[in-house]
Amino acid sequence: MTGARHLLTIGQLAGYAGTTVKAVRVYHDRGLLAEPPRDDSGYRRYDAGHAIQLVKIRTLAEAGVPLARIKELLTAGPDRFAAAVDEIDLALSRRAQEIDRARHRIAQLRGGDRLFVPAKVAGYLELLRENGISERTVRLERDLWILMRGAAPEPAEGWIDGKLEAVADPEFLELYRDYDAAFGWSADDPRLAGVAERTRRWYAGRATGPEPDPRDPVIAQLAALTAAASSPAWARIATLARTG
Repeated sequence: MTGARHLLTIGQLAGYAGTTVKAVRVYHDRGLLAEPPRDDSGYRRYDAGHAIQLVKIRTLAEAGVPLARIKELLTAGPDRFAAAVDEIDLALSRRAQEIDRARHRIAQLRGGDRLFVPAKVAGYLELLRENGISERTVRLERDLWILMRGAAPEPAEGWIDGKLEAVADPEFLELYRDYDAAFGWSADDPRLAGVAERTRRWYAGRATGPEPDPRDPVIAQLAALTAAASSPAWARIATLARTG
């Protein structure tokens, strides 16, 4: 029993190896570190062999070796050890590349609209925000651009040029603000007729440029669904502007 006083408790073992009691217990559960029997006082006592094994385990774990492969490396010969390390290094390299790609996607998310729409469209949406258009309406228009780009990617690139030209017109911006304000109006609000008439006159008087063709069944359906789902008042304005 005299020698037993020189053995280590689990806390002393963990401290000696620079790890934690919780980690030691995990290594026991994984079969990486042998668990000694309890002594007469009910404590488990660890010797120098346990301490050496624990240091090896901790070193491999800190180097990035998965716990599932540490046992293999602890018993491997030099050639197998080198081959296993190369395999682990390759896996870690691939994981690092995945992390880099994920961080790149996170960085793109910080760009907001630019993740979902072309730079020109994102710039147009930002101009709307700067000119007092509500975030609700900006997001609805962004979503419609996403849908249109998916349905007709090539024409969508040309349509945005017309939108950028329009947003530079103070009359268009004033009309757009009124359109934005009408979002929650009733579909039979008498003010809608005035907004619709101004919309019709503005489009009739502007130089024609590339615009979504309302005869295109896909574009017409997307526009109709967006207007109807978002605001009955907007759907009514569209109807009045076409028939006025």
